[in-house]
Amino acid sequence: MSGHSHARTVKHDKDLAASQRSKVFSKLAAEITVAAKQGGGNPGTNPRLRTAMDRAKSANMPSDNVERAVKKGTGEDQTGNLEEFLLEAYGPGGIAVLISGITDNKNRMLGDIKQILSKNQGKMVEGGAVRWLFEQKGVMAVKSPLPKDELEMKVIEEGAEDLYWREDGMLDVYTKPTELEKIKNSLRASGVSVEEAVIDWVPKEEVIANQKSIDAAQKLFDELDENDAVQNIYSNLKG
Repeated sequence: MSGHSHARTVKHDKDLAASQRSKVFSKLAAEITVAAKQGGGNPGTNPRLRTAMDRAKSANMPSDNVERAVKKGTGEDQTGNLEEFLLEAYGPGGIAVLISGITDNKNRMLGDIKQILSKNQGKMVEGGAVRWLFEQKGVMAVKSPLPKDELEMKVIEEGAEDLYWREDGMLDVYTKPTELEKIKNSLRASGVSVEEAVIDWVPKEEVIANQKSIDAAQKLFDELDENDAVQNIYSNLKG
């Protein structure tokens, strides 16, 4: 499997400008709130919350912000009502796009996303028209001082379905969604560093586009990234 096309909007760059950092923290807080709302405020028994809090820690998000987000999710702080969304669209060159996020104003969010798509050779489609081209997978980014072949053998023995070496030297490990937490914990216990472990939408097949479509798609992804409600963007564009 090649590395799937996924633009994770919450970046871990510790040198982000203040305005960018504020946007990142806002998106992380929304994810923490929804995770706590769905599975409770204890990260020890709520894998999604634990993952969100790990990402917040990696991004240097203040602990007070994290605590407020958890309380908001568990109902201790009754401010606002967040809901998740997953939108389907076609982008430049006919690529398939999934847009996931969290919003407190669905109508405003839909209007904003539709406008971004229309400006960038894209259009929203009815539910199911694009989603069938993707499947959910557990995805981990791991690294280890072990030689490549030994690390590959280790993650396969632990139950990985597929893997892909990235240009930055990290290994993307693909699992069944239900196996993600177990394999992550097992790898960490054996000394492998798991930088991130999430449930992602992975395209069943990737499409090759010309450079013009690739550039247009990147412009679309960048503009979607700027939207406060958007958490993740997935496409079947190769590369």
